[in-house]
Formats: sequence, C-alpha cells, structure tokens
Amino acid sequence: MGQKATRLAKLGGSFGLVALATTGCSANDVLRFGWPEGVTPQADRMRELWTWSVIAALAVGVLVWGLILWSVVFHRKRGEEMPRQTQYNVPLELVYTVIPLVMVTVLFYFTATTQNYVLAQEEDPDVTVEVVSFKWNWEFRYQDETTPDGDPVTTLGTSDEIPLLVLPTDRVIQYELRSEDVIHSFFVPEFLFKRDTFPHPEKNNQDNIFQNVIDEPGAFVGRCAELCGTYHSMMNFEVRALPGDQYDQYMDLRAQENSTTGELYTASEALTEMDCGELCAPKAVTTYPFDTDRTSREANSREQN
Repeated sequence: MGQKATRLAKLGGSFGLVALATTGCSANDVLRFGWPEGVTPQADRMRELWTWSVIAALAVGVLVWGLILWSVVFHRKRGEEMPRQTQYNVPLELVYTVIPLVMVTVLFYFTATTQNYVLAQEEDPDVTVEVVSFKWNWEFRYQDETTPDGDPVTTLGTSDEIPLLVLPTDRVIQYELRSEDVIHSFFVPEFLFKRDTFPHPEKNNQDNIFQNVIDEPGAFVGRCAELCGTYHSMMNFEVRALPGDQYDQYMDLRAQENSTTGELYTASEALTEMDCGELCAPKAVTTYPFDTDRTSREANSREQN
C-alpha cells in the first residue's frame, strides 16, 4: 500500500507540473491567482487581499486533504472487527471550533480594512469629474475646469464617437455619479471597481461619490455594467490617463477655440493637437453599423412619459 501511495503521489505531482506548464501563465499571473491587473493603488490593495486569501485557502485545503489521505491510508478497514469508537473529545471539538472562528475573524478584519481603504475619500481632491449617464451614452463634466463662458469643461458622447474621459495620473480624482433616466453602472475594468449610477442619488440615499489615483498612463475601456435597455452593450467610453503636465496642456486646449472649426476644442481634437505621440492618438471607435441616436435625451424623456 505504501508503494501505491508513493506512485500515486508522484503521478499527481507530474500531472500538476504539466498542468502548470501548459497554462502559459507568467510568474506574475500565477502569483495573482487569476486576479486582473489594475492601474490604481485601490486595485493593488484588493489584489493583495485576494492573493493572501487564496494562499490561506490553499493552506487549509492542503491540511484537509492531508487529513483525508491520512485517514484513508492509516484507518482503512483491516478486518471484520469493529474499531474502537471515540465520542465527545472535548479538546478536539474546541480546537476545530476555535480555529475556524479565528480564521473568519482574521479574514473579516483584512476585508474590512481593504474596503475602508478603497472607499476612503480625501476632503480636497485634485480633480473632480461629474459623470452623467443616460440612454445610451455618457457626459463628463470637469467641475474644476471652466471655459471662457464660465461653464465647466464638458465631454458629451455622441452616436458617432465613444466619449473620452481624460484624467491625470498620480492625482486624486473624485467621481460624482448620477443618471438622467434609468440605473446604469460606471465600470472601468482596470480600476477593478464599479458603481451604479442612479437618478437623483441624493433622494435615493445612494453614495454616488468615489475617489482613486491612476498610477500609469494609458487608454482603458469603460463600460456600463448594468443592463439598461436596447443599446446597453454599446454604452462604452474610454479613459485616457495622461501624465500631469500633458493633462494640464489638454485642459488648456479644451478652454480654447479651434481655429479650424471656430468652436471650442473637443476631447479628440485637443488630444490630436497635442504632441504626445501614441498616447494622444485617437483610439475611440464609432458605433457603426448601429444607428442609435444615443444623444436624443428629449426623445428618451418623451418615451418615459
């Protein structure tokens, strides 16, 4: 029996090594245990919670599997005689009652501290963006940036172009969410965070504000993650994270008039005007071949009435 167990262990180990090698995962992927990569400190903190939770779960699993294997190997049936029965082992019962309680308490503590970190808000954020969702597009209003008319710098999505949410890296960004019709959801996978947008959040007792810091420049797809109607699947936007100096240049352009069109620079026009290489190249795609007329707010209002 001992030789069979040894052979089975070797065979299982071989299968495990083959499975690990054939997945094609990098060392970083393996250590993340399938958790996606994020671009914010909040995402990193959630990844750490996930990683250590999986390690703890694997440790408990190995212990349980070992005890099961030990029972199978050393307490298998050896004859027709009934083995000695043991009941009411109080010390053992206390051990397997206290240990799970300690484990749950520790997991709860680290989960609560991670949640508090992710949801923490500074009193004076560097950038404040009002995110307005509607069927089936987005509008982004920069509360700290104004046009010559005194209005906030605004980016409004159309049926022809996905809206661009341009943000700076290494600055505290505050997002204030609301919807103009039904419930939508603001979701950027690289943030590893999403939050529903409600009509009149102040009346619905909803926390519609969150903050984060983007660690690295890049272009990230944003989505509506709440089924909201016919064109829900097309209700996308794009986050463009720029270094601080380029973000400031972008905002300066957004407050200026484009000599070609005679209108204020749009988001894509401002990025095209900037000399920052691939990072500023237009990347947002159109909704073709769908004819959605997603900016028809008046039509949406009439439909609801």
